[in-house]
Formats: sequence, structure tokens, C-alpha cells
Amino acid sequence: MPQRFKVIALTFAAVFICYIDRVVISLAIIPMSEGTGWSETQRGFILSSFYIGYILTQILGGLLSDRIGGKIVLGVGLIVWSVFTFITPWAFYGGMAALIIARIGMGLGEGITFPAWHSLYARWVPFNERARSVAITNSAIPIGTIFGLVITPIIILRWGWEWAFYLYGGLGFVWYFFWQRIAYSTPKEDPNISSDELEFITNNAPASENAENLPFVKWVTNLPLSAIAVAHFCNNYSLFVFLSWLPIFIRDGLGVPMAAVGLLAMLPHIASFLFLNVGGYFADYLTNKGVKLLTVRKLCNSIAFGGSGICLCLVPELESVAAIIAIMCLGNVFGGFGAGGFIVNHADIGPKHTGRLMGITNMIAALPGIVGGILTGVILDVTNSWDMVFYVVAGITFFGGIYYFLFASTEKQFD
Repeated sequence: MPQRFKVIALTFAAVFICYIDRVVISLAIIPMSEGTGWSETQRGFILSSFYIGYILTQILGGLLSDRIGGKIVLGVGLIVWSVFTFITPWAFYGGMAALIIARIGMGLGEGITFPAWHSLYARWVPFNERARSVAITNSAIPIGTIFGLVITPIIILRWGWEWAFYLYGGLGFVWYFFWQRIAYSTPKEDPNISSDELEFITNNAPASENAENLPFVKWVTNLPLSAIAVAHFCNNYSLFVFLSWLPIFIRDGLGVPMAAVGLLAMLPHIASFLFLNVGGYFADYLTNKGVKLLTVRKLCNSIAFGGSGICLCLVPELESVAAIIAIMCLGNVFGGFGAGGFIVNHADIGPKHTGRLMGITNMIAALPGIVGGILTGVILDVTNSWDMVFYVVAGITFFGGIYYFLFASTEKQFD
């Protein structure tokens, strides 16, 4: 197997672990809430506290990855978040403040994940494989979420919610063992890579060297980067709201028994997994056929945001559980085409700075984890209805698609 495929496989596994650790709280909070008297707003604060830490390490993670290498940064991050996942039950019994601190600590570790692996891929993945490689790795998000939604209720019902955190936290240490022995930050550092593969990657990867300084004024005023950041924010608003609240919506909003919540909640994520990969291959196919790169990015992004927004608007108009889950799955079918849009645009406009640019936009895109989680709880407390939740998410999704279409670019901005 080529060495770059091993790096991609282990990175996929890291994102998988990242999301099973992230989704466990959305199910565990149901039994955790019993007897505590938490309101929906309080649950929203607990679910959102993770993103306080998540925001703080984004740019730092990208900067360090571009400077010292993604292998070190991603490895350290995964160990940090695994430790905080493992101690979450102890934090819960220490009180709400301790639980929120543990969630913030977990966010600090996970915050460097995406900047680190995007920096790694800018140096490991050839241009004509980039969209599909990023899509495959991003598809670990729904796969990890599906795994968590299916397995976590089983663990909770058989051994108690605490064991979900213990088992998932321990998995990170197993991953780290293999990461240390197989992965390298750049192809040139890998003693096991063949000369043919090294030459192929060196000639075709977006970046082959470490990055120099990137002045603040240069990126903060850049319109194409703002297009990625706005699209990233709006995409993540939907992702994070439903990552935290979908199991609660299915149980409380649709009246589904706890035993079936995970099975129903996983269906939209299955659609996302399949069509993230379809979207990545679709983008690479068009690119390799000679379609203008900017056209590919805007087309894929418009399909993703436009289709998803329409589906979200339709959810409140439906009544049956089957119809609601089906339309949410369809929304994720469209959303998968975003794999060829804003998600891979960082390396187009700044190859050597990919990790840092991803850190910048992912920091901005982490804000919905705080705002969306709390706002959803407030909306539910005030209106006692889920309709406004879906309309707000739909409106934000439409805005992200329009802004990206107007201001996106594929021309190099920082190199």
C-alpha cells in the first residue's frame, strides 16, 4: 500500500474517534439529566461548552502544523481529548462546573484536529486526488457519529452511561500507538516511502515545504478566505446543532422510544457518509476533465447549500417520523457535494498555509457550536416547538451558499 494511503487511513481513524467522542454526550446527557433538574437551556450550555475550548486551539493548531508538522500536532491533540473524554463521568459527579471544564478541555484537544490533517494533506496528497481524499476523511464524521449513535445506547443500557466515556476515551490511546509508528509529517521524512511515490507526491502535492509568517492584515481582509469562512460557519451551524440535538429531537420531538433513537438518528449520517464520497469523486472527475476549478467549487457548493436548505425548510411541514427522517437524509445527500466546494478551497488559495487557513475558518466555524447549541435550547424553552429551530438553520444555510457563490476564488492569495 502506498504510504500516503496509510496516512489517509490513520487520519480517517482519528476523525472517526474524534466524532464518537463528540457525539457520546448527546445521548449520555439524557440519562445524565435524570434527577438533575436541568432545563433545556442548561443542557444547551453543557452541550455547547465543548466549543469554547474548540475555538481556542484552531489557529494555533494550524500554525504549529504548518511549522513543525501535522503528525506531532494531531497526535498530541488526540491524546488530550481522549484524556478529557475518559474523565467526563468523574467530572459529572463533581458538579456542573467540573463537567463544563472537562468539556472545554476536550474541545481544546479536538480543536487542532482539522487544521492538523489539512496541513498534513497539503504535503501528502497530490492535486488530482485531493477532493476525494478530503471527502473520504470527512466521511469519518458521519461514520463516527453513526457508530456512536448505534453503540452508545447499547453501552448505556447494559453497563451505564459512564462506560461509554471510558471505552471511547481509551480508544484514542490505541490509535496513538499506530500513529507514532506509521505516520510522518511529510513524505521526505518517511523512510519507508518508495522513490516513485516520493517523486509523484513532490511534483503534484499543493505544498512541499514549511510555511513562513502570514501577516494578520493579509488574511483578515481577504475576501476569498472570508467566503470559505462564511460557508464553513453556516455549514457547521447545521452540523453542530443536529450533532447535539438530533437524538433529543427524535426522542422528545417525535416521541420515539430511547432504544430506537440511535438507529433513527444514524440514518441522515449514513446519507452524509455516502454522498461526501460521491461529492469528492464528482469534484475530482470534473477537475480532471478540464472544467475550470472555480466552476467546480461553486457548483458543488451551490448543490450542497441550496439542496440542504430546501430540505430543512420542509421538515416542519411533515408529520410522520418516516417522512421527517427521509427528508433529513435527502438534505445530507445534497450536503455531501460540499466535499468539492468550500471544504477543499483552503489549499487552492494558500497551499503552504493550508493548516493555518483551516484553523482560521474552523475557529469561526466553531462558533455555531456555542451559539447554535444555546440558541436551540432557548428557542425550545420559549416556543416549546422545533419548527423555528429548523427554519433558523435553513436560513443560515441559504446565506452561506449565496455568500460563497459571490466571493469565492481559486486563485492563490497567500503564496
